[in-house]
Amino acid sequence: MSGINSDFISGFRSVEQAKGMYLGTDATKERPDVEKQAVKNSGTFSDILNESFDKNGLKFSKHANTRLESRDIVLSDSQFERLSEGVTKAKDKNINETLVMMDNLAFIVNVRNNTVVTALDPNEDSSVFTNIDGAVIV
Repeated sequence: MSGINSDFISGFRSVEQAKGMYLGTDATKERPDVEKQAVKNSGTFSDILNESFDKNGLKFSKHANTRLESRDIVLSDSQFERLSEGVTKAKDKNINETLVMMDNLAFIVNVRNNTVVTALDPNEDSSVFTNIDGAVIV
C-alpha cells in the first residue's frame, strides 16, 4: 500500500465509520446491533447454508406442494426419510434431475437444489417422465 499510512487505516472499524468521519454522519458510533449480527453469523459458509435447509435438507417447490395436496399424498416420516436418502444416492451419482420412486409414488427432484419439483401417484394417466437424467428406486 504505497502512499497510505497503515496506522491511519487501522483506526477504522468499518467503511461506514470511515464514511461517517469524513461526511459527518453517525456511522462512527459503535453499532452493537451490527456486531451482534456478525457474531451470530460467524459460522462457516457450509454451516450457514445447511441451517437454511430443512432438517433433512429437502424442500418442496410450490408446484410440488400443490400436487401433493391435490392428489391427497401425505408422506410419513419414514417415507420422507427414504425420499431424502434417494436424493442423496442421486447426488452421489452426479444426477441433476432424478426420478425417485417409492411405494407407488413418483417424485421428480432437482438434486442440485434439493427440491422436489413434482409428485405423482399410481392413479396418474401418464407414465412418461421427461427432463431427468437418472432414476432411484427406494
